[in-house]
Amino acid sequence: MGFKMGIVGLPNVGKSTLFNALTKTAAAQAANFPFCTIEPNVGEVGVPDARLDRLAAIASSKQIIPTRMTFVDIAGLVKGASKGEGLGNQFLANIRECDAIAHVLRCFEDDDITHVDGRVDPVADAEVIETELMLADLESIEKRLQNIVRKVRGGDKEAVVQERLMKEARTMLEDGKPARLVDVDAEDEKHWKMLHLLTAKPVLYVCNVEEDKAGEGNAQSARVAEMAASQGNSSVVISAKIEEEISQLDAEEAEMFLGEMGLEEAGLDRLIRAGYALLNLQTYFTVGPKEARAWTIKEGTLAPQAAGVIHGDFERGFIRAETIAYDDYIALGGEGPAKESGKMRAEGKSYLVKDGDVMHFLHNG
Repeated sequence: MGFKMGIVGLPNVGKSTLFNALTKTAAAQAANFPFCTIEPNVGEVGVPDARLDRLAAIASSKQIIPTRMTFVDIAGLVKGASKGEGLGNQFLANIRECDAIAHVLRCFEDDDITHVDGRVDPVADAEVIETELMLADLESIEKRLQNIVRKVRGGDKEAVVQERLMKEARTMLEDGKPARLVDVDAEDEKHWKMLHLLTAKPVLYVCNVEEDKAGEGNAQSARVAEMAASQGNSSVVISAKIEEEISQLDAEEAEMFLGEMGLEEAGLDRLIRAGYALLNLQTYFTVGPKEARAWTIKEGTLAPQAAGVIHGDFERGFIRAETIAYDDYIALGGEGPAKESGKMRAEGKSYLVKDGDVMHFLHNG
């Protein structure tokens, strides 16, 4: 199950530096974090999770396979993108294919790097991009409403639902607010997703700060955090320059460098985890001598659907899931001791998988 996060930002905010660092770091850590370049602007990275290493150590797993996220470097977003300025339309189409948007904002002062509007104001920059996405959504809605008129008149149930949802989104957008603020009922969720509205996607604001502010952030990133909280979005502080330097180092050198900078972990690790949390994702594990592997599921996933992430046959022929809580697996020292202590549970079709569960699925076929 792949999850895509589109990286957007105005020119000269550090977006490409960040994406390049992300892909280089991923390539450098290929032993632990598989990486592949699908296209020049797409990078796939492993989601850092210390739990996986601990499980692998206990089970003496030969291979460690983390769960993955895909980052798409979406270039060319400028004021007027919704009208095709820059390479607007092409890149707006790329955003539609993403599950969430990482919006890189310039929160650093540097006289050598010009800002397109001649000032450093990350909140205003965020509004420029949000406006372009809202205008693109409005245009898309108008076209689609025209296209389904005949179906609606003919009483097509799906078209009626789509029309209602599009009109709700249009009202919100015309009020200058993103589509993600529309209150969508659970039964409408599927139809809502099919609209592929840009501003319905969750947003992670990435505050690119000076190197000496990478730990705590600065006044500008604090403004962004406030804005994000008011919108129900999230933000993360990162220094693209530091990430670029780390991307040139091996794992040991990177750890030393971070220590010298007074940082506990690389900003990219925080960025990946924040993206994971933003999309309401969680992890379960399969562990054995061959491999320890992390699997991504949405929060609230039932055991058969979690099994289906591994293989469709596992979901179709699901019998039960032998499940050990992560803490029990670690505390007791593996599957055998957990089973002996009565901590391995047999869970059925109605079991809601919890983050960190170590699972083994029994199935027909």
